[in-house]
Amino acid sequence: MLHQKLADDLKNAMKSGGSFQVGVLRMLLSAIHNKEIEKKGKGQEPVLSDDEIADVLFKESKKRKEATEIYSKAGRADLSEKEIKELEIIKKYLPEQLGEEEIEKAVKAAIEKVGAKDIKDFGKVMAEAMKELKGRADASSVSEMVKKNL
Repeated sequence: MLHQKLADDLKNAMKSGGSFQVGVLRMLLSAIHNKEIEKKGKGQEPVLSDDEIADVLFKESKKRKEATEIYSKAGRADLSEKEIKELEIIKKYLPEQLGEEEIEKAVKAAIEKVGAKDIKDFGKVMAEAMKELKGRADASSVSEMVKKNL
């Protein structure tokens, strides 16, 4: 369903002449296609679920965030702006991101489930929290919340 929405939006963008959006959507569909090829190479069914597509989109958004920071530090505002525009388009297709309160609630539940006592249990808590929050929260936000609560 998400794949079809991306394909439909690409067609509409091509018809309306939005060349920047066309480029971003083609890049996203290409990343999804590469993931399908990867799965096929491992002997799995090459059709991606919406969750798997959301993972690909999440990784692409993370790349844009990192690139924006790098370009900003290097004084390349033009390239930083381009990455921000791409990120805005990608965000339209990502699932709704959770707020700080929901993340904290899930982290506390993970701490209880794992029985964590201190920062040594960080990895266990992080793994448990990310099972619950996958695709709905940025790993860096979850990491900060785990550190704060341990």
